[in-house]
Amino acid sequence: MTDQESAIYRHADADGHFRRKESAFRSFVSPDPSAEFPAEKDRYVLYLAYGCPWAHRTNIVRTLKGLEEIVELVVLDPELGPDGWFFSGRWGSAPRDPLYGFTHLRDLYRKADAGYTGRYTIPVLWDRRRETIVNNESSEIIRMFYEAFDGLLPAERREAAQPGGGLYPATLRAEIDAMNEWVYERINNGVYKTGFATTQEAYEANVYPLFEALDRVEAHLAQPEHQPYLFGEHITEADVRLYTTICRFDVAYYLLFRCNLKMIRHDYPRIDQWYRRLYYDESERTRGGAFKKTTFFYIYKYNYLKALGKRMGGSQVVPAGPVPDILPLKL
Repeated sequence: MTDQESAIYRHADADGHFRRKESAFRSFVSPDPSAEFPAEKDRYVLYLAYGCPWAHRTNIVRTLKGLEEIVELVVLDPELGPDGWFFSGRWGSAPRDPLYGFTHLRDLYRKADAGYTGRYTIPVLWDRRRETIVNNESSEIIRMFYEAFDGLLPAERREAAQPGGGLYPATLRAEIDAMNEWVYERINNGVYKTGFATTQEAYEANVYPLFEALDRVEAHLAQPEHQPYLFGEHITEADVRLYTTICRFDVAYYLLFRCNLKMIRHDYPRIDQWYRRLYYDESERTRGGAFKKTTFFYIYKYNYLKALGKRMGGSQVVPAGPVPDILPLKL
């Protein structure tokens, strides 16, 4: 492996622990027409790859909100190549960047900032007019999507019209934020800290907290006020943020990332029921299947296998199981 490839694929620090770097572009789209980045139709482009759970959040919310005709979607290859994320035409990805003809995501970052030296991460929210990156932090992009573009949507699609107050209701924000904090640290990022650990100590320091947190979610869902979704009768941001890890768990993290103390389908019946309810829902509640339509099980197996193989010299044979990828709807 070349020095350049090593820089891209090396995620663990010298002590064997994986530590996620901060996102670099942190501006916001605003409903205010005088803002630096005002909400406008056909102005913004969302770049992502289907394998990435952080990018998956933004794809779910874009669909839940009905922003498909307002914010363009551009998909990169699910594999992280020698020069980072790239365009290929495989698995629904674009053959090249439709805006500038670029072949790699790094070219977009360099167009935004010629002196940029950080990592070229997804998702990216791009501004066509100013030709720059607005934001590359998924947790902030999804919150922009909640309300920033509501003035361009029919009244019934706006957050103010949603039962329960929308995806981030004011009455639940403190509880959602508190849950997001430990779910992110122990589960969303916990699978990466487990899977990319390069020492036994680093692995064990993260695998047990991961499953303790999953136990905590299972207990949370046992409470009547936390059914059928994490905070009651309506889907919220907390459901979106947890879903993107759970849909990858049995098919990828359990085997490939050594997160193998328990499986969701066999050991967490409440989480599995919650997960299947979201995945199979194709009603207006999910705008025709926002979770199912943005979930790609084979890509997850392929994506994480390739990532581990390049970083650790592991097998490049894609696992066949589990079968089925997700259990049937019966709840």
